[in-house]
Amino acid sequence: MIDLKKIYNENCIDTMTNMSLESIDMVLTSPPYDDLRNYNGYNLPFEKIIKGLFRILKKGGVVIWVVGDKTEKGSETGTSFRQALAFKKIGFNIHDTMIYYKNNPMPTTGNRYHQHFEYMFAFSKGTPKTFNPITEPTKYKGLANMKNRGKEGTLNYKKVERTKEKKAGNVFFYSVGGGISTKDKIAYKHPAIFPEKLAFDQIRTWSNEGDIIYDPFMGSGTTAKVAHLLNRNWIGSEISTDYTEIANQRLKEYVKTNLFSI
Repeated sequence: MIDLKKIYNENCIDTMTNMSLESIDMVLTSPPYDDLRNYNGYNLPFEKIIKGLFRILKKGGVVIWVVGDKTEKGSETGTSFRQALAFKKIGFNIHDTMIYYKNNPMPTTGNRYHQHFEYMFAFSKGTPKTFNPITEPTKYKGLANMKNRGKEGTLNYKKVERTKEKKAGNVFFYSVGGGISTKDKIAYKHPAIFPEKLAFDQIRTWSNEGDIIYDPFMGSGTTAKVAHLLNRNWIGSEISTDYTEIANQRLKEYVKTNLFSI
């Protein structure tokens, strides 16, 4: 049995082993990658983890996997791409490749442009069962020519009526840093937190109220906090005792009791 609204201070593989088959609606996480930061010496058994995610995720469920690459010996590692292809190999669809763009990144040295982004891969188990897109106002109204290029290279046009709003693009812009990513000061005791707004956008898009959200690398508790505020259930795993304590302290004023188990 797995309790909801609880962070399990253990390896996420152990937590997932105790979960029922296809019991999770959505996963949102940013795993430790490329030894860019010290995560208390945690070693990432990547292939075991993604197989566990495939087992526990419901059909139509989505994993949002926020990851980047470091530069080593003059070359980017390509970790993000290798991981995406590994997800695909075991049965996930690479449903969307989104960009998490940092408006105010830390400046870098060397003969490269400043690194402004990380990837946000949306891996789905089949066709996503939920999609609540973020929209933005349409600039123009009335009929428009929608063009589509055929296999032979010819352009085909179709008249469509523009709606008042359209889906947002798949590049998401966030400001990051102290007092910006979150107002919870205790969260900054963790070395790498992603913005609460990122969690809001992704959880609202790929899940509905009452769904169960899982974060296998809970860190400072951002996924749990936002899922709770959006009336979703949640479960977390965090192998570091220090980070588990940080997250639990942060969540204290938001989460009072467990509702039920799965």
